[in-house]
Amino acid sequence: MKALIIKYIVPIIIVCGSVVLGLICQIIIFGWLKSLAKKTRWRGDEVIIHSLQGWIILWFLIAGLSVALPRIITEAQVLFIINKILFVAAIFSITAVIANIAVGFVDMSSTAIKEAIPRTTILTNITRVFILLIGILIILHSLGISIAPILAGLGIGGLAVALALQDTLSNLFAGLQIIISKQVRPGDYVKLATGEDGYVEDVTWRNTTIREFSNNLIIIPNSKLAQTIVKNYHLPEKGMAVIIQVGVSYDSDLEKVEKIVLEVARETLREVPGGVKNFEPLVRYHTFGEFSVQFSVILQVEEFASQFIIKHEFIKRLHRRFKAENIKIPYPIRTIHLEDKRNGNE
Repeated sequence: MKALIIKYIVPIIIVCGSVVLGLICQIIIFGWLKSLAKKTRWRGDEVIIHSLQGWIILWFLIAGLSVALPRIITEAQVLFIINKILFVAAIFSITAVIANIAVGFVDMSSTAIKEAIPRTTILTNITRVFILLIGILIILHSLGISIAPILAGLGIGGLAVALALQDTLSNLFAGLQIIISKQVRPGDYVKLATGEDGYVEDVTWRNTTIREFSNNLIIIPNSKLAQTIVKNYHLPEKGMAVIIQVGVSYDSDLEKVEKIVLEVARETLREVPGGVKNFEPLVRYHTFGEFSVQFSVILQVEEFASQFIIKHEFIKRLHRRFKAENIKIPYPIRTIHLEDKRNGNE
């Protein structure tokens, strides 16, 4: 009876003890490491800790099982199979952790050098899949399965797969080309030749997602986006000129009008969020219209979406100032001549 208790109780204690040690490591040691990581300027340590979190308990459990099971199982073949299963679980979990760390570093690098490598889902997915494939090949090799025929088969079958997945591969390579060219990046406001416009949300392995001002999503296959004409309002820089058309009466003092408009424009850019505060606005008269002298007011905003509030506030303020200064914005005027054919008079 005592031998039976030792045979089963001790392995159970080993397994339970390994789980408890894993929990202690997870809660206490990881908590201490997190507090240290927050004090450092390098974000890499936070990426590593976050990637390891949750897997430590599994690794302690695998270690505990590998020690405890030989005390219970005496059949060599069964024990061999169980050890292989534990080994595969360990390798797969380590591969998953390495993939998470690699993806974290890719995101971190993309954030640090976003002008060179935009942060997109396609890059993280490719990184994750590549590392997982390496892990799977290691697992197959450890199980005694030769990976050379598999690699050869993949090379031969790659042509058939490429032919069957022409559209998918076309979108994948188009997505990579979009990212590498850096002409369309997440966060940019773009307008397509087909009329759709909005902010680029993400570039995945198949589609590019654009969010309209109405908060609707436009999903465009990467191959279609690569072939269309795109106007990017954030390149070469986010700041853009806003041109507002105004007309005043022919009786107006144009020098005074110009002075007032510039004052209102400077005030608007200085006080309204989205305006470029140090930009010197311009007024350019350009047309003797049918009922007014027409001119353009040129302002500068920080990005595409800022133009709407700037136009809104500028027009309100200019209208109020014109009213106070008795400067008229005339209504359309038409002079109609009626001919009386009976008397030969107009």
